[in-house]
Amino acid sequence: MSRFRLRFLLQEFDLAGPEVVIGRSSDCHITIEDPLISRRHASVTVDGGRATLNDLGSRNGVRVNGRLIQGSQVLSDGERIGIGAQELLFSVVRAETRAARQTGYLKVCRACRAPYPEVAPQCPHCGEASALEEDTMSGALPESNRSWTFQLLGEVIARAIGAGKALEAERLMRRAAEEVDERLSVGARLDTDQAAMIALFALRLAKLVGGAEWPAWALRVHRRQAMPLTSEALDALEALDFETFPELRGVLSGFAEAGAPALSDVPESVRARLEALTRA
Repeated sequence: MSRFRLRFLLQEFDLAGPEVVIGRSSDCHITIEDPLISRRHASVTVDGGRATLNDLGSRNGVRVNGRLIQGSQVLSDGERIGIGAQELLFSVVRAETRAARQTGYLKVCRACRAPYPEVAPQCPHCGEASALEEDTMSGALPESNRSWTFQLLGEVIARAIGAGKALEAERLMRRAAEEVDERLSVGARLDTDQAAMIALFALRLAKLVGGAEWPAWALRVHRRQAMPLTSEALDALEALDFETFPELRGVLSGFAEAGAPALSDVPESVRARLEALTRA
């Protein structure tokens, strides 16, 4: 009889059934600490030779191979399950060659920044010895999953902003900003569309929470990515409360002075709108 297994990063879980619950709660069979994951997010039910994925009424939905499912879906070997900003791989094990292992918590190597099991004496990727100060986590995101993270964060941030949930939106935006800043700090270049999306949501968040922090961050991303300022970004800037937060004009003036090439390829109409915003 076929056996089923889920892989999450370096961890593997046998699906012994009849139901395996995945979520953020410690009561779940598979616990993943991710704010985008509901306490009881999804389950896999095992019935004979079939495994079925079920959405347990999660807030952000369940995806199979990038597509949202409606209620339940029978799984096939090699399919990717997306919950929150994480991705798990479903596999059918027809001939058991070794015991499944659960490595528990992961930590990030100081040298190569790759995740590996906390119990390992050294990084299996580069050989760096383990140290107490290394970051420990229950869900590290390798480079291949970061596009998924931005996509999911963007969707949830947009919903939170649309619903006027300032605290939730800002909490999620800080997570996205940390990811962006980390990558920019090592000279990495982000996908332009995703960077523009996150920067735009930061500007829209600024309208909700006020202040100059998020406009300054969004414009810094535009400048460091050398991304042209779009008309849509200007719409969000023009919607800000310049009377209550006059420091916004200083932020825009600084961007206009140091924004090239972020301002080099924009239409004259966009440049004129920015100049109008900087004037008292």
